[in-house]
Amino acid sequence: MDIFQILQNGETSNIEFKSTLNSEHLEKDRKERLVSQMRYRLDSGKGTAYYILGVYDDGTPCGATPDELEETLSIIEATAEEADARITSVEPFNKNGEFRRVTIQQEGKNRKKHLIIGTIGHVDHGKSTLLGSLTTQIPDDGKGKTRVFSDFLPHEIERGLSAELSHLIYGFTQKGEPLYMRNPLDKKEMAHLIDECYKFISFVDCPGHAPWLRTAIRGILGQKIDYALLTIAAEDGITPITKEHLGIAFGMKYAVIAVITMADKVSEERVKSIEDEISALVRTVGHIPYRIREKEDITIIADKVADGFIVPILRTSAITMEGLDLLSSLLFRLPSTATEEEYKRPFLLYIDKVFTVRGAGTVITGTVNEGVVKKGQDLLLGPMEGVFKRVRAQSIMEHHYLMNQASVGDLIGISLRGAKREEIKRGMVVTDSLHATAAREFEAEVFILNHPTRIKEGYEPIIHLKTISESARFVDIYERDFLCTGDMAKVKIQFKYNSHFIREGDQFLFRESRSKGLGGITKVYP
Repeated sequence: MDIFQILQNGETSNIEFKSTLNSEHLEKDRKERLVSQMRYRLDSGKGTAYYILGVYDDGTPCGATPDELEETLSIIEATAEEADARITSVEPFNKNGEFRRVTIQQEGKNRKKHLIIGTIGHVDHGKSTLLGSLTTQIPDDGKGKTRVFSDFLPHEIERGLSAELSHLIYGFTQKGEPLYMRNPLDKKEMAHLIDECYKFISFVDCPGHAPWLRTAIRGILGQKIDYALLTIAAEDGITPITKEHLGIAFGMKYAVIAVITMADKVSEERVKSIEDEISALVRTVGHIPYRIREKEDITIIADKVADGFIVPILRTSAITMEGLDLLSSLLFRLPSTATEEEYKRPFLLYIDKVFTVRGAGTVITGTVNEGVVKKGQDLLLGPMEGVFKRVRAQSIMEHHYLMNQASVGDLIGISLRGAKREEIKRGMVVTDSLHATAAREFEAEVFILNHPTRIKEGYEPIIHLKTISESARFVDIYERDFLCTGDMAKVKIQFKYNSHFIREGDQFLFRESRSKGLGGITKVYP
């Protein structure tokens, strides 16, 4: 409802007006009244309440200063915690005086279902355009009209090539109806969609240009994706980059969805030919292709895709919007790949980005790999020269949506107290495990995907593990003099420059020039 209509209508079932509050309202009796009042508003709104701060009971602005509004907001936040609720959005307004609309959500009332899907594939195969049209229901004009929702760097927009990871969200109602966005770049609209939806998808759009393979690998390995969505342009078909991205996804044991894009540009025979090529490629690596033609096909396979053996194949066009309804239906039906065991483990997040935000301080971003993190929780950050530093999670946000806690699979930003921007690097972790250790050496079982000659001791590839990306050295190749393409062996590896938080069972990819391989850690040397 329009904010000015709310002010005119006055307080109703789940809407409360407040002028200003101060520390006196945190005294026992007064705070209990505030908590009881908030619980009533939350119950009336079935878990959601709206507080308008800075207005009198009749809806007119009271002339509160910014400092008074901030103090009032802090009192409301403390009240929400007592009422087992959280503030999910704060909207400022200024007409005849400043005031704010605060949305409060009761914890546990509407736990959102959430998936992370990484889009991969060759450059110019329509990844960003597909996501732009899917999330907005706006057809593309054939010139990249909807691609701009993913390409946000100036040179990306100018050249039409994604160079950095970008994120879009796509929500659903409980009945599976899509919640489209007018502008996927609007922060308030993102937060509102998450607040309103029953389930949402976080898309991690990975660049497909060969020079940015390192960034694409970071998107595939570092974001804890549930599924990989591989795009293949109908005109170009399968390319070496297509095979490379698919090989990485399968190597990391991700379930894959194959989407043919730009189907409007070619004949029906050409589309069928591409479907045949994809099917043949998928079969060569032991997977089962499944062509989706109608919604009944989705009903048959949706709950089986997560196992990683079945690869759905869909045909789409961002111009005619062909196939986007089927893709949407499939996405709604896909289950999360997170396990109950992951929720029970200590909190763990590998840091992807770090920056400074005015008013929030040092902020890190990444995907929750394991466990649960709560606002105000003490954590360990590191390793920093082999040790971990104690910090505190001041606030948590997912796609500009404020949260009191986050769990496995949430793609979040955390404002940290106790750490400076320059201390933190990509590849570090934040965790609440008291047993976190750092290591530079480890043993692993490796498989050589491709190498033009022989790999011997002293070989120095780049190791990609979660968000870690660092040069390393093969210290020892056990029981072998050298390795070639297709070989598997046990090796000892040492990071060249830094120690990292790694564990037995972690999977990684290594590459150097034209050579690539996969590995799994079997032993860590602290």
